[in-house]
Amino acid sequence: MIAAILNSGFEGTPISYSPRTDDVIALTLLACFFLSSIALARGKKFLTQQVKDFVLHRERTSIFDSSTAADVRYLLVLVVQTCVLTGIVFFNYFHDTCPMLMTRVSPLLLLGIYVGFCLAYFLLKWLLYMFLGWVFFDKNKTNMWLESYSTLIYYVGFALFPFVLFLVYFDLNLTNLVIIGLIILIFTKILMFYKWIKLFFHQLSAVFLLILYFCALEIIPCLLLYQGMIQVNNVLLIKN
Repeated sequence: MIAAILNSGFEGTPISYSPRTDDVIALTLLACFFLSSIALARGKKFLTQQVKDFVLHRERTSIFDSSTAADVRYLLVLVVQTCVLTGIVFFNYFHDTCPMLMTRVSPLLLLGIYVGFCLAYFLLKWLLYMFLGWVFFDKNKTNMWLESYSTLIYYVGFALFPFVLFLVYFDLNLTNLVIIGLIILIFTKILMFYKWIKLFFHQLSAVFLLILYFCALEIIPCLLLYQGMIQVNNVLLIKN
């Protein structure tokens, strides 16, 4: 009789994975919030000066020569935070476009891969800028560009934080995700283009050459980053 009662039930439908219920993502976002708060509280003056230098094109040396060791640590943390938040954006994007991936591969592994891709992208871009500056420009201009590039990375992280919160916990649909992500990306590239003109090109005849450099150094690497993630996803699906 007892056995009959125990066997009378039916198997429930498992709940599909969702980033909003993932404790790792929640802890990651909480850590980003605290790190941003500490960096703003202790490095507010320095971060504000970075924006002024970017907009006004002030002649000065690299951040690593004009800031304290504490400032550099906070700024490196902000760069890592930007890469982590960008990785979460890609994670949520592939969760919407390829749900099968989340069921066959560990979400924590996928998140680590996407964040690793973003960190490698930033590091390779930094090394590429240093190499091109060493070949074509003087050290002072190269340092100024690296400082401006780093400033953009810091503030992209601040802009991404509320976007990621809405993305994860308010369930933005795929269309809104792509539109807002493209707006942030395009606005960042426009600021980069503006700074390039200020630093390296002062003649109208050089604008066409600047556009070619810009496509080669800014647009194509973004496409390669995206395609690289897709190829890794396909490999993981095949192996699992």
